[in-house]
Amino acid sequence: MTLRAALSILTLSLLAGCVSGGAGDPLASRQGREEAGRAYVQLGLGYLQQGLTQQAKAPLVKALALDSDDADAHAALALVFQAEGEPALADQHFNKALAARPNDTRIRNNYGSFLYAQGRFGEAQAMFRQAAADTLYPERSRVYENLGLTALRLGQGEQAKEYLEKALRLDQRQPRALLEMAELSYENRHYVPARDYYDRFSQLSDQNARSLLLGTRLALALDEQGTAARLGQQLQRLYPGTPEYQQYLSEQR
Repeated sequence: MTLRAALSILTLSLLAGCVSGGAGDPLASRQGREEAGRAYVQLGLGYLQQGLTQQAKAPLVKALALDSDDADAHAALALVFQAEGEPALADQHFNKALAARPNDTRIRNNYGSFLYAQGRFGEAQAMFRQAAADTLYPERSRVYENLGLTALRLGQGEQAKEYLEKALRLDQRQPRALLEMAELSYENRHYVPARDYYDRFSQLSDQNARSLLLGTRLALALDEQGTAARLGQQLQRLYPGTPEYQQYLSEQR
């Protein structure tokens, strides 16, 4: 989910104008209130993007004071409360956002991500499936990636593979989807496709403990002892205290 917010002089000037009184008060018109609400939401998202969740709340509350059914303000507050570890409040605002704008794919995808993080995988899958139905959504590849990850959590391996393949057809440059496909292919003993997915992942992303462990396994399966040793050394150097490194050690015995 991407937060694109602008903390600009222009936005701040608009907000300053919105709270002024007089005959020229922009809040006197519906258009003025809508513009002020959008500016408040952008300000709140800007704070959230910087990790300033406390400061983010005030402008979002002001947006809701202008329109209690402002879907964008509720969705932004949901993200704020999610960041603060307040799942009940986040859930409440996600639902209010969807009640106000039930067909908003971005909100559905963000809500699905929240449900996934809460371990509510069945609900997350339902939300992602609704989001995936929007064929014009610009981040549809991410939705399918999310569907694939959720299917994995639900033990639906074949379904996960289909979702991840769809995600990569829509956008080939998705490191997480590539790594998951490499893992699935390795588990099914399809080592050559697994290596292709793994190499593409490595070109797009830094290695982590999980990817290094998978890399050593793939290299050994393909009888590439030197590569396996090199990746194992990286795993030892970068992630010595991880379960992945302990697993690597146990597999060397």
